[in-house]
Amino acid sequence: MKGIIVKQTETGNCLEYQDVPAPHLESSDLLIEVMASGVNRTDLMTRNRQAGYADGPVPTEVERVELGVEISGVVVQIGDAVTDFSVGDHVMGLVDGGGYAEYARMPASRAMHIPEGLEFTDAAAIPEVFLTAYQNLFWHGQLSEGKTVLIHAGASGVGTAAIQLVKQVPNTTVIVTAGSQEKLTFCQSLGADVLINYKEENFTERVLEATEGRGADIIMDFVGASYWSRNLESIAVEGRWLLIGALGGSLVPEVQLFDLMKKFVTLTGTLLTPRTAEYKARLSHEFLARFGQAFTDGQLRPVVDQVFDLSEAEAAQQRMKDNLNTGKILLTNRSV
Repeated sequence: MKGIIVKQTETGNCLEYQDVPAPHLESSDLLIEVMASGVNRTDLMTRNRQAGYADGPVPTEVERVELGVEISGVVVQIGDAVTDFSVGDHVMGLVDGGGYAEYARMPASRAMHIPEGLEFTDAAAIPEVFLTAYQNLFWHGQLSEGKTVLIHAGASGVGTAAIQLVKQVPNTTVIVTAGSQEKLTFCQSLGADVLINYKEENFTERVLEATEGRGADIIMDFVGASYWSRNLESIAVEGRWLLIGALGGSLVPEVQLFDLMKKFVTLTGTLLTPRTAEYKARLSHEFLARFGQAFTDGQLRPVVDQVFDLSEAEAAQQRMKDNLNTGKILLTNRSV
């Protein structure tokens, strides 16, 4: 089969489209003919680790597909212990790497049947971003009626999913930040109530203005260190601060912990990819049971930015590095 590997070069690394070994199937797995796969920042991190930018030995060559954590496709083979799926089923879900390929292994426990009416490209834009948004908003953020949520990077994949999920709860207010009017306008079309261009405005002032000085009940923070002080000013008393990224750095010097304590803030740091298989399975099942029908009914919609051929994975990742996307960047090697 064909797939994408990380190939080392004299100046760093590149993504190469070539023949790769087919995945090995365990008894509880599904073999999926991949119709589409999502491009995520976790793929960029995996690529950097393989290039030796993190601790550990530098591989001279990676001959198997490591990139790709979410896919949609058709079940072509099932393990001996699988009972809930059949050959020919259309599924989507999280995989343990290997999504940048023609075929991928998916644990049956976290596979989700694609909601009726969705194309494969729509389905591939769901798992990573909607599950990330769901676990943060509902499990960690305890989102409920009447809350105000500040979502940074509102036009990102997770951001566009989070806006829509928040608006499924009555009487909620969504405040978003983004870096262009075009992105803010798109966020508004998804239901965002307050739009802030972080390049031109002080988002703390706008948040406090929109909440009559109270602050946001929940903050979804992809940025980290560079937003630390402003997020602390922007959060309400007893607010929940969800740290899910560090695009603005991971080291905050001279943190005054009492500033968190006196506001009774709950600060949660979390990632989805490193979670256990059991965690991902429980999250997948709960999310699909609660919101699967909403995709069929049009209350929720996957946001697809651009679809690249699998062989163009380098260009797809570069688009993400340049922060040009609104919604999900996808790869496909099928007519879908």
